[in-house]
Amino acid sequence: MTVAALERYLERVEAFEPHHQEGVVHQVIGLSVEATGLRLPVGGLAEIAVADGWVEAQVVGFRDGRTVLLPLSDAEGLCALSRVRARATRQYVPVGPGLLGRVLDGAGRPIDGRGPVRAEAWVPLVRSAPSAMDRERIVEPFPLGIRSIDALLTCGRGSRLGIFSGSGVGKSVLLGMMARFHQGALAVVGLVGERGREVREFLERDLGGEGLARAVVVVSTSDEPAPCRIRAALAATAIAESFREAGQDVLLMMDSATRIAHAQREIGLSAGEPPSTRGYPPSVYRTLATLFERAGSGARGSITALYTVLVEADDMDEPIADAARSFLDGHIWLSRDLAQRSQFPAVDPLSSVSRLMLEVTTPEQRRHADIVRRHMAIYRQNEDLIRAGAYVRGADPRLDAAVGKMEAIEAFLRQDRFESAPMEETHRRLAEVAS
Repeated sequence: MTVAALERYLERVEAFEPHHQEGVVHQVIGLSVEATGLRLPVGGLAEIAVADGWVEAQVVGFRDGRTVLLPLSDAEGLCALSRVRARATRQYVPVGPGLLGRVLDGAGRPIDGRGPVRAEAWVPLVRSAPSAMDRERIVEPFPLGIRSIDALLTCGRGSRLGIFSGSGVGKSVLLGMMARFHQGALAVVGLVGERGREVREFLERDLGGEGLARAVVVVSTSDEPAPCRIRAALAATAIAESFREAGQDVLLMMDSATRIAHAQREIGLSAGEPPSTRGYPPSVYRTLATLFERAGSGARGSITALYTVLVEADDMDEPIADAARSFLDGHIWLSRDLAQRSQFPAVDPLSSVSRLMLEVTTPEQRRHADIVRRHMAIYRQNEDLIRAGAYVRGADPRLDAAVGKMEAIEAFLRQDRFESAPMEETHRRLAEVAS
């Protein structure tokens, strides 16, 4: 065992204090439990006595000299003056190559029925983002295996992109394709607030055995308390950070940032934080910003991060979508109109932006991408005219060219969920479409 690993273990042992701190439940309001007699920081863990044992709870704030806790499981049997005892001042998660191919909960416990995980070390859930001066510049592309993105919205190695869409437009399928086809060393997938039914579907149908073999999946379903959902997002990020520190290029996929925001809203309101826009307290935006900043390039490896954003009523200006766009390095918009036309993945290049594409692509690729975008824009501006039968060939040479190219462009953008698209082939087909 290395000295650094031993220091991490000692730090973890020190964080788990003996149960010499004890208190009692003073008040229960909604989902929150207020206790007296504890001296734990925000994020610390305690245990509350209930009818059939002890329930784990997390410290989320303080009110009138009392500690505000949120239980991490069902607290049936909780009553006034129930005993409360301190458990840990910090939370940790296992890391290491032994996690590849495993499915974990937010505490790092395996839920795939394959026995305990082989942890190389345990690291804190909450860590600081790399210093701005320690980050390497993003100058290389990160192929995701999706033609429409690699050609027209190229992702940089170490960049952070948002995948925005309404419900039922194909975000999970697109994530599964990226997890199978990306050209990074490995992937870490955080499924936060997912329906229980969809977790297994994603693992077996979208991710598949090939994708799971080089991935770590962290799951917190929608029925779990808000701290568990936040913990899953933090755990997935911490695991990705450990691989980055080992010099690897990691793809971090988080589904979804919106549910993370919902969980933090629940925590903030339970702790007494005043609501602001659409009921979101200020801590929601702070949580998203710090979570996004922990990804990106480091001194050695990189974390290329993809965060899905569930846009309410397909409104790109709703608070969480607007905030996420301002924090991230670009956004990919999945269009419901394209999905209804059976164009999958339903990526709309005209409504999407990669702010780093100029840094990670060649002039030739950018020229071809601009030609394709120009054809798509001209066609969309005149689509109603074309569908109404009022288009007359020869009236506008640019529109004639766009109409002649649209069938080839749509074929280029379509991709079966089991079809891989290597970068070289994508560049070749892009040049053919733009020629």
